[in-house]
Amino acid sequence: MRGRLGGTAARLRATVKAVPRWLRRAVLVAVVGAALLTAGTVASVTWVRGGADGRVFTAEDVPEAPVALVLGTKVYPDGTPSPFLAGRLEIARTLLNSGKVGAILVSGDNMNHDYNEPEAMRRWLVDRGVPADKVVLDHAGFDTYDSCARAKRIFGVDRATVVTQTFHLPRAVTVCRQLGVDANGVGDETARAYDRTWRISSSREHLAAVKAALDVLSGRDPAHLGRRETGVDDALLAG
Repeated sequence: MRGRLGGTAARLRATVKAVPRWLRRAVLVAVVGAALLTAGTVASVTWVRGGADGRVFTAEDVPEAPVALVLGTKVYPDGTPSPFLAGRLEIARTLLNSGKVGAILVSGDNMNHDYNEPEAMRRWLVDRGVPADKVVLDHAGFDTYDSCARAKRIFGVDRATVVTQTFHLPRAVTVCRQLGVDANGVGDETARAYDRTWRISSSREHLAAVKAALDVLSGRDPAHLGRRETGVDDALLAG
């Protein structure tokens, strides 16, 4: 028995030696890289969830805040908000009507002249009775980090209720809090009916948590900065 085991071990060593050294190194690098990525992902997800612990509410229970920060997402070519975005906007409208917030900051992508998330968001809200002077547009909210950073640095928001889908909410709340916005959050569940899209978006959150951690650690500036804007201040003063 011992002889057979010894022979098997010898053959295995010979097989390993027959593999080119560069290939062995490549496999080792791949294994180490996968282990580091897994560890980083677990740490990032834990950080995101911990940062939002006790900060996620329903629209009825969320504490009052001056501003609802609505994060942008897909708008159709005809300017209609996708169901994901419409769900967020309905929550913001409810918060304003119930007196939970005094203004709505809509932050989204307007990178190209023919694609304008903030304008579509404003139009949706105004068409449903929200006063136009209560809606403030941020055209450079290209991702969650940029939206939170610009809310603080450009619009002077110190306290806000962040509105997005429930699977995205812990990351959004944590990033905003890390960037100096005292944030709570309310999440939309109505878009869960679009099950395939919901599952795909939810599954991306683990990698998105890694990006969020790297963004916060780097302290990077948002893609676009500029002078201080008074839109939120003016909206809060509007009757």
